[in-house]
Amino acid sequence: MRPAAITLALMLTACSAAGAGNPSSDPRPPAAGFDRLSYPRADYAEAKPGMAGGTLVVAAARDNGTLDWQLLADTNSKWLARMTGDSLVYLDEQGAITPWLATAWTVSPDGLVYTFTLRDGVTFADGTPLDAEAVRVNLDRIRNPATRAAMTTAYIAPYVRGEVVDRLTFRAHLSEPYAPFLNVLAQAWFGLISPKQIREAPETIATAPIGSGPFVVTRYVRQQEVVLTRRTDYAWSPPLTGHKGPAYLERIIVRTLPEALSRYTALKAGEVDFLNDAPAQKAAIIRSDPELVFRNRINLGNPVRGITFNVDRAPFNDPRLRLAFAKAIDRNALSRGPGFAEYAPTTAFLSASTPYRDTAVVKPLGYDPAGANRLLDAAGWQARGADGIRVKDGKRLRLAVLTSNANGLDQVLVGIQSEVRKVGIDLAIDLVPVAQQTERRRLGNYEAFGPGYWHTNTPDGLYIVYHGKQRDDGPYRGQNNSRLADPQLDAILAEARRGASPERLAALYRSAQARLAELVPAIPTSENHTLVAYRADVRGLIFDTSHNTPRFETVWLDRRGS
Repeated sequence: MRPAAITLALMLTACSAAGAGNPSSDPRPPAAGFDRLSYPRADYAEAKPGMAGGTLVVAAARDNGTLDWQLLADTNSKWLARMTGDSLVYLDEQGAITPWLATAWTVSPDGLVYTFTLRDGVTFADGTPLDAEAVRVNLDRIRNPATRAAMTTAYIAPYVRGEVVDRLTFRAHLSEPYAPFLNVLAQAWFGLISPKQIREAPETIATAPIGSGPFVVTRYVRQQEVVLTRRTDYAWSPPLTGHKGPAYLERIIVRTLPEALSRYTALKAGEVDFLNDAPAQKAAIIRSDPELVFRNRINLGNPVRGITFNVDRAPFNDPRLRLAFAKAIDRNALSRGPGFAEYAPTTAFLSASTPYRDTAVVKPLGYDPAGANRLLDAAGWQARGADGIRVKDGKRLRLAVLTSNANGLDQVLVGIQSEVRKVGIDLAIDLVPVAQQTERRRLGNYEAFGPGYWHTNTPDGLYIVYHGKQRDDGPYRGQNNSRLADPQLDAILAEARRGASPERLAALYRSAQARLAELVPAIPTSENHTLVAYRADVRGLIFDTSHNTPRFETVWLDRRGS
């Protein structure tokens, strides 16, 4: 078995002591300037068997309108997908590739052929056995442009075809070496769906996907609830988790509660057991409550981008203005205000838990209002109107940022709006429905995009978000909202994803981050966090190694004291 050329580097050291009054909670995020956050191995593996039975009620902030995890790479998709679907491989706590549905694999010397040996005896919930043909059907579906899967355009673009060698041997052929390939296959969005469903009833995947996971969707009412029932014959959790056999819970009910206060109130009252979108504004109260537990974890990949500029649109097609915008933002103030001190500030283009993150090269993006004013003056925006907004050739220095608040991060925009106004920039918030935002994004009809993040489990997230080929042009569904196409940066990122020695990768990603600090296509403001809260009688929670989101097959309810 040969590991991927790029592996994550999550360290084994434990976090510092938990918050007072809540011994099982994660610590508060570290102060600005920290280099890497790590979590103990115990967070990823079951400590001891739990008691079977019971129904867990989960509250989530939103519903994406589809349960097709291969179609929509979204925060909700990744934890819901782990309930019903399984992946070929899994990461360990250090980021090395470990077995799951594939028990072994080899990689050809040229990096173009991956051969997987599949686990025997695995079945999908409709009884269809897992075999090499099932893997081929799934990867072909994701790779097919007609599917419009969010991962097609970058995650497995090098995948060209699958080969069924025999019943339990699958061979993936790539067009070029692609170091993150195994890491990609470990993600929830690449969980396998029954090939029978894909072939015979693809229209049902959105409402009742049939995977090989520990739970089965038995009811889905959009914008209301999802009901999942335990598979009694499930017996193939990732070996790393240490879990044997079926899940403990009989049922999980996921209810959509968009309003943050309503989610907290329902948790406190015992109407729900678990919040998968815990409100940051209630974190301190939850931590101090002995009946509740709060967990705050930093995700791999890219941090939250408070603003992403459309670099084709004047006047912010001038990198000096974009750099001035970055320098005008006090990220510590944003963390204390809209983030309620739960979102760790950052100027980095990779998250704190991602390898090859370099904080030195992004220091020019740090808070420096005097520097911001100098840059704006040098760019010809010296004059100011009566309201303090800068003016040039009779035009105000104005930036309209397009947002739909689909991810609940728009409170950050209000803080940014206040910060940049101090240096004479008028930030207008253009709030539109999701469908309109999507269409305008496709057409490039916007000056800037609002807060967002793109999560992946490798530093290749930089390629996905900033490479010129990843612009959302025509039928191509890319994630480059800045519409940046810089030949120097593109060459660096393309070389890095082909794979190299750790030393060479460190140099390449350092160069990429330095170039991004010069171009400033987007402004990182905080880490991308997973916030969850739950009642103290919810036991056995572990986290997914790729996504830092909960895994529920190990969760059980300790109602002995109630």
